[in-house]
Amino acid sequence: MWTSKVSRFLQVAILIVATVHLTGMVLVKFGKFHIHPVDTQVDNSSAIHRLPECIVIGVRKGGTRALLDMINLHSQVKIAKAEVHFFDIETNFHLGLEWYKSQMPKTMPGELAIEKSPSYFVTESVPQRIFAMNPQILLLLVLRDPVTRLISDYTQIMYNHLERGRTFKSFEELVFFPNKSVNTGYEAVAKSIYVQYIHRWMHFFPKNQIHIVNGDRLIHQPWHELRKVEQFLGLPLQIEKNDFFFNSTKGFHCLKKKTSSNPELHCLTKSKGRAHPNITDETKTRLRKFYAQFNYDLYNVVDRDFGWPEE
Repeated sequence: MWTSKVSRFLQVAILIVATVHLTGMVLVKFGKFHIHPVDTQVDNSSAIHRLPECIVIGVRKGGTRALLDMINLHSQVKIAKAEVHFFDIETNFHLGLEWYKSQMPKTMPGELAIEKSPSYFVTESVPQRIFAMNPQILLLLVLRDPVTRLISDYTQIMYNHLERGRTFKSFEELVFFPNKSVNTGYEAVAKSIYVQYIHRWMHFFPKNQIHIVNGDRLIHQPWHELRKVEQFLGLPLQIEKNDFFFNSTKGFHCLKKKTSSNPELHCLTKSKGRAHPNITDETKTRLRKFYAQFNYDLYNVVDRDFGWPEE
């Protein structure tokens, strides 16, 4: 009996040594007891790819790129350079979490990796997939006046068509049916009905894990919104008003990136801040009345009134 126990102990010891040698991780099972993986080769001096602890989930044309660039001013934040679209594109999702991790910036212990893919917010399968990866993950959602967001969405698609020499329907032709009722089948219209998507997220995540950034205030006073984001993420407060300067040509704030010498000035790409087509006040009023009830429902769900225009 004693000899059998010694033999078993030696087998386990050999297994541990072999596992550590090959993977740097310990994973041992003793009957009904489990010792969870422990990293035995953590090198605090080197940066590695890690899964994100925060994701910017949307909304499209809400200001997600601006938010990501702004929060990247923080010394403890590292951002994915491109939209990863892991959870909403099937071919990417089937590549698995190791592939997803490889798309993240390398971080040191104490640093935060963040990615943003705006279509996550409106894609039905995404909340459950993110929850399965990490139920404690922190989520950032940028929301702005739904009519302004709709016009911005249309503007981007319009310019994309024009740059390719293609014609594109007018805003009114896409947004309204011939009888002047709102065309909810137009994808850009539907994406501004925020409340129909937020329910999906709150089914999996509590409110204290979803921070809603006011996209309208992010444009006019970004430092105030960034202060709230820092607090939500548990980061030391670093981003200040003097980290921004207003670009009158684009109509929004640009960044002063801190460097070892002089600040590096950075504005969003030319696709951001494009001039919107001329939309009549009558059209805007009709759309604001359409969205009003959806906005009230959203305010009730998130316990917050954004004060978006109703007429």
